[in-house]
Amino acid sequence: MNLTTQTDYALRTLMFLATRSERCNVADIANLFGISVNHVAKVVNLLAREGYVKSVRGVGGGIELGMLPEEISIGTVIATIESDTHLLPCVGSDDSCVIHSFCKLKGVLSEAERIQREYLDSVTLADVVPTKRQINRVQ
Repeated sequence: MNLTTQTDYALRTLMFLATRSERCNVADIANLFGISVNHVAKVVNLLAREGYVKSVRGVGGGIELGMLPEEISIGTVIATIESDTHLLPCVGSDDSCVIHSFCKLKGVLSEAERIQREYLDSVTLADVVPTKRQINRVQ
């Protein structure tokens, strides 16, 4: 599985927000990681639609986690953002190769994906979040 930049930014955003007790803004995240404010804003919109992030407008507004870190599965976040997590196209299809009817590799790769999904689903944001002290040293 090769994760997209969007998934990378989403996971980083969630990790950052999990270190904060107060609301922050998109620019805070973009500045810390040295990435585009526009990219972070797009990711935050997606995360907000899915309930991972809560966005509050107006004075005193900003963004914050919409769920507890213990409730956010890394595997679920990845599955939400990634359109295709298959190792090869044949794993997600019955008809992508001339040898699909007798290919044993497809079964091996399918099992590897299952194990990977199971593991990523068992890891929560709380398991991977840095301490506030660690993230502040980066700034």
